[in-house]
Amino acid sequence: MKKKIFFALLGALIVAGGLAGVKYLQINKMMEQSAAFRPPPTPVTATEVISAAWETLLPAVGSLTAVQGVTVAAEVSGKVVNIAFDPGAQVAAGELLVRQDASTEQALLPGAEAAAVLARTSLQRTRTLLADQAVSQSDLDEAVARQQQALADLENLQAAIAKKSIRAPFSGRLGTRQVNLGQILQPGDEIVSLQALNPIFVDFYLPQQHLGRLRPGLNVRIASDAFPGREVVGSITTISPKVEEATRNIRIQATIDNADELLRPGMYVNVAVVLPEQKNVLTVPLTAVLYAPYGNTVFVVEEAETASANGKDGAKNGKVLRQQMVELGEKRGDFVDVLSGLQSGQQVVTTGVFKLRNGMPVIIDNSLQPEFQLNPEPENK
Repeated sequence: MKKKIFFALLGALIVAGGLAGVKYLQINKMMEQSAAFRPPPTPVTATEVISAAWETLLPAVGSLTAVQGVTVAAEVSGKVVNIAFDPGAQVAAGELLVRQDASTEQALLPGAEAAAVLARTSLQRTRTLLADQAVSQSDLDEAVARQQQALADLENLQAAIAKKSIRAPFSGRLGTRQVNLGQILQPGDEIVSLQALNPIFVDFYLPQQHLGRLRPGLNVRIASDAFPGREVVGSITTISPKVEEATRNIRIQATIDNADELLRPGMYVNVAVVLPEQKNVLTVPLTAVLYAPYGNTVFVVEEAETASANGKDGAKNGKVLRQQMVELGEKRGDFVDVLSGLQSGQQVVTTGVFKLRNGMPVIIDNSLQPEFQLNPEPENK
């Protein structure tokens, strides 16, 4: 009986050992397969780090002002009897805008002209009589004074009449009308705004440390959100001789061609002074940078063997990613200047960097890569 029990236990142990061995071999094989497993390469878009020469720009925010701008106003009191302009029209220098009632002065004008003629005739007669010694020198002096007084009265009357014919002081574009027929104007009452729009000034400020790099004649580019995608070029015409004490900035004025009159006084614009020197930069698309509080990084695409030599995990062949810290400089358009961390010719991932990790196997597929531009012009603002 004991032998039977012994052999039964022995058989059970043998069966259990065989099952354990088989299970061990299965688990060991699964672990080897798991260790040897590599995920399929992830498709990414990539581009080379480009070495380029960028223009050196000094950016600022400016304000547009008219070369000549004034609100035309009444100089003397009087009733408006004629409005000779259309609001918003272009007028030439000397063109009549408004005429005030000058009937009183016009009525006095013939008498003043007759007095001037009489004074001139009397002066001529007195000179003839003085030559014949029929009058004294004092009579001639009085005749000269009477003629000058008559001429002064006539010119004063003519000036009063002229002041009631209000004319454009220079060529320009009119604004909205601010007077009506029959209105009694007082000295200083506004009539209409007049602005000379072509050319136009842009005033802006730059820090004093740039003073040594500035000079009249440097090109200036301006852009306005009122006309997206459009740049206008002008040149510096005036650099203020005084630095603002409160801000230590220097005021600069540039002249811009405005033949189409799209730019208007009072608008603010983005200004960029173009310096003659250029700077060499290494550029990558802005979307290639993974921004983080501890530092900005990009993903460099390398051969797997290179990555393994650098101590990174990766496939035995193909391409893998290496996360690289970078120091960034100026941003311009769709690109950013990389001050350190990359070399020209290296490939970096350009899109979807927030989904990537260090050592990830990848395959480059640029079929859906967006077009990066230094001066992008979006279709929709």
